This record gives sequence, C-alpha cells and structure tokens, in this order.
Amino acid sequence: MPVSDQIPVFKRLPVLCLAAFCAFMLAIVPAPAAAVTVSGLYSVDVPVSGSGRNALAQGYADGLSRVFVRISGTREVLALEGVQDLLADAESLLLSYQLLRSNTGSSRLRMSFGAVGVNRALASLDAPVWGANRPLTLAWVAVEDRGVRKLVTGDGEGLDNGGDTGVWSSAFARAARERGLPVALPPKEFGGNRELLSDIWGQFTGRVLKSSEGVEHDVLALVRVSRSGGQWRAGWVFEGAKLNSSEESVSADTREALAEVLVDRWAELYANRYAVAAGEVGDLPQVDIVLRGVTSVSDYGKASQALEGLTPIVKVGASRVKGEQLTLRVAFSGELDQLREYVALDSRFVPVEGEVREMKAAEPRPETVSQEDAGATSSEQSVFTYQPSPVDEEDAEQAFESLYQVLYYRWQPAPVIGSDGAQ
Repeated sequence: MPVSDQIPVFKRLPVLCLAAFCAFMLAIVPAPAAAVTVSGLYSVDVPVSGSGRNALAQGYADGLSRVFVRISGTREVLALEGVQDLLADAESLLLSYQLLRSNTGSSRLRMSFGAVGVNRALASLDAPVWGANRPLTLAWVAVEDRGVRKLVTGDGEGLDNGGDTGVWSSAFARAARERGLPVALPPKEFGGNRELLSDIWGQFTGRVLKSSEGVEHDVLALVRVSRSGGQWRAGWVFEGAKLNSSEESVSADTREALAEVLVDRWAELYANRYAVAAGEVGDLPQVDIVLRGVTSVSDYGKASQALEGLTPIVKVGASRVKGEQLTLRVAFSGELDQLREYVALDSRFVPVEGEVREMKAAEPRPETVSQEDAGATSSEQSVFTYQPSPVDEEDAEQAFESLYQVLYYRWQPAPVIGSDGAQ
C-alpha cells in the first residue's frame, strides 16, 4: 500500500493517534514467532571464458538470469517477452563485481546486483517479485534405497558429513542455495528414531510435529524418496503457511537432479503464496524498520524525525506499535544498502543482528585467486538469517510479504549532556 495514502508522517499525527499510541504501548506482547531473511539473493558467481568485454557481458547476463529466477520464484521468467533486452544490459544493474582466476587458469565472475533495480526490471516484465523474507522449511526426508530407509539429517548448517545421507543433504543444500530458499534438516539425534522414520514415510504429522518443537521453522515438509529402476521419486506434504497439504511429487534420474526439481517446485509454491504482483512494486521502494526500546511518545517522535532527516528517505510512517516495538514503513530512493549506510551514521539506531546460518554445499572452490579488477568485491553469499522474532504471526506474515529485508534496530536515545538533563 502506498505510504502517502495510508501512513501519515509523525509530525502530522493528530492527538487521537498519539492517545492510541499510548494505549498500544500498554498492550501485552504475544509469544514470538520465527522469521528468516535470506542474504545474498542478488549476488551470484558464474564461470566466464575470459576477461574480455564480450566474455564479461555474457557473465553479467548469466548472473542476472539466475538472480531473476531467484527473485521471481520461477524459471518461466526467462521466457517472458523483453527479458533478453534486460539481460543484454545487465551491466547497468550491477553494484559491484570481481573477476577471479584459479591456478588452473579458469575464471569466475562474482557480482552483486542492486535489489531495487532488479525488482523494477522484473516489474517491467510484468513478472512477480518475491522478497528476501522467506519461510524456513524444516525438511524431514526419508530415503528408501535397496530396501533400507534412512533419515536425512543435518549438522546444524545443512550438511550431514557421512554416507548416502550426506550426499542427499549436500544436494538439497546446493539446490536450496541456488534458489534462495532456506531449508533446514533435522538434527542427527533423530537419525536412529525408527518410529519417527515410519511416520515420515507414512506422512503422519503428529509425531513429526512434536519432534519439531525445538527446531526453528515456519513450514514442515514430510518427504519420502524412493528409487524404481533408474528413476528417483520424491513425494511430500506440507504443514504450515496455508499451503496445500495434499501430496505432490517429482521425479528425476539422479539425486542431484531430484533435489533440484524438488526445490524448484517448492520455490514456485512459496512464490505463488508470497510474491508481489508487478503492479505493486511501485516507483519508490518501501522497507519496514523495526525499532525496539521505544518507550514513550517522545521516543516515537524523535526516531521518526531522525529518519525523515536522512537523505535517501522520502517518507516515514508508523504502521504498527506493539509494546516497546515500533514498526516504521519507510519509502526511500536509491538502493537499500545506501539507506542502511545512512542509518548507521546515527548512533541512536543500534542494529539488532540475527543469527546467521550458511546453506552449505560441498563443491570445489579455486585453490588460488587473484583479483583482476580493483573495484569493490562481492562474494556470492548463501546464507539465511534468523531475524529477531516478530511480535506475532501477523508481523511474521507481513514480513514474508515485504519485498525488502526487514531492518531491526534498538532505539538508544542520545546520552544526557550536562547536569540539566538536556539531550
């Protein structure tokens, strides 16, 4: 919804709104829910044939095509009319890049594209745009091969380092990383639970729900994988996020291909649920800034006015107030990274960092690397961050439907100077 239409700026708030604010400050805060933000969605690493202009232009196009798929949630975006023109001009959307060379002579191009620019480009194609706040799927995967069933478990970072299940966990991690989909596996302690394994195979959710209580997630997926002849098949059911709970399935020739088509399908389902239509992207990007420690109307006013004074910010509005947490909807110009840099200049906004987890996948990296270009570097990140918990399910749902990463800060008023209490 446009900020200008529905969210008034603080200095124009009437007295009744201030009274409502005070009433909200006394509200009881419900139990927190999980929230996940995916970092590195707009960063990518592709092989290139060299450092010439044509080779780099092809690398930019290859990288942007992968980013388009991540952000739209579907590979079909690459078949839309006009996409080839955007890919031919991919360099215009770059924020930074780095050309890397291995000791074998091969080259890779690491680059980062601007989130706002990419989102607008997709909107120009009338393609959906899926934001950085994405549901975390806890995948309970039971694999049956040669009459033996095993549970695919993780080490807390997406990998199981041993045996066949390690191959599966690495395949899922690689596919999830490519599509920007946060997927977690259950801890190894569940690997020997035969009753739980049987329930996953039968797609009975009761025991699985109980076992999942101590593992962070937004959605559960019960997946059973089997092989018949030369084909692997995966069937799954979801629990949560108002997704269809009936079984769906995909098939492929190899483990890696099965993981890829499975994650592709999940990404499409989530994007259908949460992506924003092209017409809602708008000319001015908007981001939610969550401030904690806002204990008075004075804090509310000072925080709003401080943000209004920052160069990239066009409008500031209050969308939600609960307890000591204030969520401000901010419309800004430029890129999100620039906005964060400006906010960082004001020491009253103290960043609240989430816990970062990496979606690892075992794959070779160049043994030695030299930087061909002296410009800013940009490594391809494949991480998801457990953000500070939203106040309730409504906040979590709004975060998932936001295009940009929710920014969390703690409001820390300027220290008192002198004995008269002036600030």
